Amino acid sequence: MADCRRGRKVGINKQDDHGPGMNVAQWLKGLLFTEAQCLELFAPEEVVFSEQPHPEKCTHKSAGYLKRASTEQLQEIFNKYASEEVNGVKYMRAGDFIQRYLRFIPEKDFNEESVKLLGGIIDTSKDGLISFPEFQAFEGLLCVPDALYKTAFQLFDTNGNGMVSFEEFVEVVRKTTLHQRMPFNFDGNFIKLYFGKDKKRLISYSEFSQLLHDFHEVYAMEAFRKSDKDGSGFISALDFQDIMVSIKSHLLTKDVKSNLVAAASGGTGGQRVSFPYFMAFNSLLNNMELIKRIYLNATGGNRNQEVTKEEFLHSAQMMSQITPLEVDILFVLCHLLHQTSISVSHEDHHSWFGRIVYSDLQAIAPEQYFKQITNRLAEIKAVSSPEERGALIQVLESAYRFTLGALAGAVGATAVYPIDLVKTRMQNQRSGSFVGELMYRNSMDCFKKVIRHEGATGLYRGLVPQLMGVAPEKAIKLTVNDLVRDKFTDKKGNIPLWGEILSGACAGGSQVIFTNPLEIVKIRLQVAGEIASTTKISALSVVKELGFFGLYKGAKACFLRDIPFSAIYFPAYAHTKAKLADENGYNHPLTLLLAGAIAGIPAASLVTPADVIKTRLQVVARQGQTTYTGVIDAFGKIMREEGPRAFWKGSVARVCRSSPQFGVTLLTYEILQRLFYVDFGGTRPTGSELNVPAVGIADEVKSTNPDHIGGYQVALPIFQGIESKFGLCLPKFKTGFIPVTPPS
Repeated sequence: MADCRRGRKVGINKQDDHGPGMNVAQWLKGLLFTEAQCLELFAPEEVVFSEQPHPEKCTHKSAGYLKRASTEQLQEIFNKYASEEVNGVKYMRAGDFIQRYLRFIPEKDFNEESVKLLGGIIDTSKDGLISFPEFQAFEGLLCVPDALYKTAFQLFDTNGNGMVSFEEFVEVVRKTTLHQRMPFNFDGNFIKLYFGKDKKRLISYSEFSQLLHDFHEVYAMEAFRKSDKDGSGFISALDFQDIMVSIKSHLLTKDVKSNLVAAASGGTGGQRVSFPYFMAFNSLLNNMELIKRIYLNATGGNRNQEVTKEEFLHSAQMMSQITPLEVDILFVLCHLLHQTSISVSHEDHHSWFGRIVYSDLQAIAPEQYFKQITNRLAEIKAVSSPEERGALIQVLESAYRFTLGALAGAVGATAVYPIDLVKTRMQNQRSGSFVGELMYRNSMDCFKKVIRHEGATGLYRGLVPQLMGVAPEKAIKLTVNDLVRDKFTDKKGNIPLWGEILSGACAGGSQVIFTNPLEIVKIRLQVAGEIASTTKISALSVVKELGFFGLYKGAKACFLRDIPFSAIYFPAYAHTKAKLADENGYNHPLTLLLAGAIAGIPAASLVTPADVIKTRLQVVARQGQTTYTGVIDAFGKIMREEGPRAFWKGSVARVCRSSPQFGVTLLTYEILQRLFYVDFGGTRPTGSELNVPAVGIADEVKSTNPDHIGGYQVALPIFQGIESKFGLCLPKFKTGFIPVTPPS
């Protein structure tokens, strides 16, 4: 890069691995700068531009969608942390960036060599100062899909020439805690194959990425050979544990690490580990993402379904990378981690270690994913662990759900209220020999006539009492459904179909206490506009006319409608939502809306006859119209006078109203839970966390530091990924090194 601070050139025309004939200036343009900005940084004769458009935004596998930070924003942040000034120009030192800005290494008792080495990733001119162009360029680099590997490459490229030499590789590796635990043989064949017999060959970026990938495998095999002193092909269980903790620590969770000795010989209590078993164990840990895909293939995407060893092997048979020995080790680990509590017969060899579920795989390799969630407006942790869930916490959780359900219900009801009004008027319209000319030919005709005679506001007649009632109605329905589902859900997240149906039925029954008074007032207000009258009908006048018990007229029909509706709707929603989730189990908001709408179609249509009966019982019959005394009486009279088709009146309008209403309601309910996150130690809506394959980045989300903008939102996870993915842990403290393990 050209050092435009003092006019010094450092490898201006060096080639980078972004394509043939592309120099650094061109790469910077494609990555970050406009043509004018590049011309300011480089002499015109040194700049060669490509025809690629300047990207305003970037995509990063591990960070999702990132919007690039503006130059002005970056400049302001850079000036805030820059502690050095040369000739009136501000610069950062390595400590400013690594310790003060990223806060990756503490500022007390820190290891100066580690800070300097990490700072060299950004300081491409290698003069000990980080200029603003370098700061801005690194923000752009963090946005490219292979940012993790590129950052690691720049860590090893200590002289900034775009290549890695043997000396540079040795310099960095010798400073890692891994080498301090177990020194690597730099004179072995592996090093000679990459750097040449005389170790003079330079490694490009693409070749370096493969070197980094293979390095730990060779490291582990070399350690096995050292431990196998008699050349028998076996090492002790304690040697196996020592090698794994020293070299493969970045792949081990706390639980796996504590069970290494037990897992050393297949869980049979043996004391020796063979070389094939050692290699299979390491291969399994390296291929956990593939293991997860095999599991999902076996279950059709269901993360809660139990899978036997035979089922897993059948799913893996087309994937030669996974061997039967690796599958055996997988089931041994799951058994040792006590993630499943299946009682298994020891007489059945093939099912000795029971069954596995997706959570078992996550317990072995959670670092292969990071969770990217909706930006939270509030985040509260009510309990530190599920064991602390007492009666009060559960009551608070129900109150939390009730509040969000009320808001969601109000949003959903407002969105579809005009459709509901049309549906009600169509259902109240009588046909047959006892009734005169029909007022509406169909739903569309009804909609047009309401607009023509009552105005647009006529479509919202009765909305206020509807909102007053719909809030507690939807709130209690959603709360009871969640509450009962929690009772039927086991520790693995499984719930039987009958449990889902019963939960929905309980939710439907519980809402009638609010639904019936709400419905009868709403219906009478909605049909009030059909006949011209000088008397204005209000919600209060309807309540006074009916009295308390009158508000529950037609309650039997309401039960007949709401219980089966919810019993159908909630299980259908849960299963449709699971089917629409992506391969990582995440539900985009649009899939939530679609799942809610799809589930509403069978639920709303199948209970239309009960809704028709309820409407006829609750509306005031006009002169000449048939009156009804109860559910059975209404059913008989409607059948005799209007035929069976009358029971399906307004079914289209009902589906058009209920389907989108519940889609909007459930969408709002789940989004509110994502935005206003409160951890009560209980269950969370499935699909609310975006599990993205993280190319080795630990389960970190975008930085919460407001100064980490644009690409710098993922800077800290990228630096942590160098440790968790590649095991390249640099000592962070001055006296003695402290092993740095990825967060579990």
